[in-house]
Amino acid sequence: MQGQLIAENRTTSERLEAMSEATDVVLPSSPIPAVQTLPFGGGALSRALQSGTVPAGWTVARPRNVDQWKAAARNVQLRHAGHEWLSALAPAFNATGKAAERLARAAASGVVVTTGQQPGLFGGPAYTWSKAIAALALADELEVQLGIPVSPVFWAATDDADWQEAAVTHVVGSRGLETLTLAGPATEGIALSEVALGDVEMQLARLRAACGSIVHSDVLELVESAYVAHATIGASYVQLLRGLLEPLGIAVLDAAHPALRTAADPLLRRALNGAAAIAEALSTRSAEIQTAGMEPQVDDMDGLSLVFRTSRTELGNTRERVPLSLAARTVREAEVGTLGPNVLLRPIVERAILPTVAYLAGPGEFAYFAQISPIAAVLGADIPLAVPRWSGNIVEPQAERALQRLGVIAADFDDPHAVEARLAKSALDEGVADAFERVRLTTETQLRALKSAVKDADDVVMPSVVDGAGRDILHKLERLERRLVAGVKRREDELMRDLAVARAAIKPMGKSPERVLNLIPALARFGPELLLAMRDSARVHAAALVTGDASDAP
Repeated sequence: MQGQLIAENRTTSERLEAMSEATDVVLPSSPIPAVQTLPFGGGALSRALQSGTVPAGWTVARPRNVDQWKAAARNVQLRHAGHEWLSALAPAFNATGKAAERLARAAASGVVVTTGQQPGLFGGPAYTWSKAIAALALADELEVQLGIPVSPVFWAATDDADWQEAAVTHVVGSRGLETLTLAGPATEGIALSEVALGDVEMQLARLRAACGSIVHSDVLELVESAYVAHATIGASYVQLLRGLLEPLGIAVLDAAHPALRTAADPLLRRALNGAAAIAEALSTRSAEIQTAGMEPQVDDMDGLSLVFRTSRTELGNTRERVPLSLAARTVREAEVGTLGPNVLLRPIVERAILPTVAYLAGPGEFAYFAQISPIAAVLGADIPLAVPRWSGNIVEPQAERALQRLGVIAADFDDPHAVEARLAKSALDEGVADAFERVRLTTETQLRALKSAVKDADDVVMPSVVDGAGRDILHKLERLERRLVAGVKRREDELMRDLAVARAAIKPMGKSPERVLNLIPALARFGPELLLAMRDSARVHAAALVTGDASDAP
């Protein structure tokens, strides 16, 4: 039999490994929900870079067909010929299973495709997983089309220090959107690889509740084994990613690992030696971007280099940008492993230590690359290639059923307050609604009659006086209507709860679910097979990137 029956008692890793290799899989659980591909989007600068309408030299031209991708891959292989990059970075990958196999093949005779994200609580927003799946789909497509090994790599930016972002995630609860937050205290300037997670029992309980009827408890077990009090935020994130991504063949690189920091050290010192020239080149590029009518994605930091230095303090290891005035001294004094790149320097470092043929970037990240090329030029380094990542939403059956019950469509949530008011009005008692509407119509009719009568009486008062009085009366009626609607909202608790849940699932915080909602509850309901459904949708995008099919390309 060509297909494989995936047994319920298999571990998550075993099921994913089996399914990722199967061509015809019989699923043992509920049908996988639909995966909806989203437009890529982005600001003016990002869109200009995507379309190639920026001045030559701002970024690397994206390959548009298989032959151009072959040439790009050959160039990357030549640049890394004789470079034992995997041996140097193996401890930072700590890869196992299929991920280790793909890395080994790429190190022997291939290239890698990368993407990345800083830590988020319980994996963060769904786009963390969309990015990883996009890299997998592109690596698979390139491997087929180019005939060489291509390994997908997820760069886990555990050296990031943004506690506020890492400490929060959002789920859909029984009454709408819920925010899960670490207790803290908040840290500043300390890499997340060194910030203790603390007690997360309450957050895990709320996550479990948001999962509802759990079919795949092994997914939650992965989360619970990774997110323990004694672990750091960065280590928990990496462990969860590896648990779900490695069986698919996606390697996870821990950016805070000493092996990676050691490999990056020579380029970081070059960046410090050239810090003044880099600052000038960046300032020039920022001015060019503004002259073109757009805004740089990253603001200039006057007086600061693009390199962080980690120092031991009473609070732990804190990292700060090296001032230009201390750049030369830092090169002499800094120990190996204490330097790290900022967001603009990181893609150049990645391209230097990995044979990266392409980086899958989000809309905001894509805009960075207009400012990256002048830095690479100063350093004499390769300019990394960015391509738009795949983006998608999970359309769960319960959300579709909620829309049907409410009699609304997803587009109605573009103005959530309007749909709420409309539903509340529809629930207003028929007698009250009819009586109120008669009062409104009668008032408007009589106001028009009064205005006409005043005019026939030779404008005994100015028409504006009547208009003003009419506005006051209608305003009071509007206030009365709002109070009636508010009363319905209080009474119709179930309706408003359904509405809040639907809004949280369809347009949480007015944004795409991919950018807000945590994916773990969906994975617990539908299993890690959901990741493979996302991969199948992302394959269309990947094929368009490689073959240059304009009908599907972003």
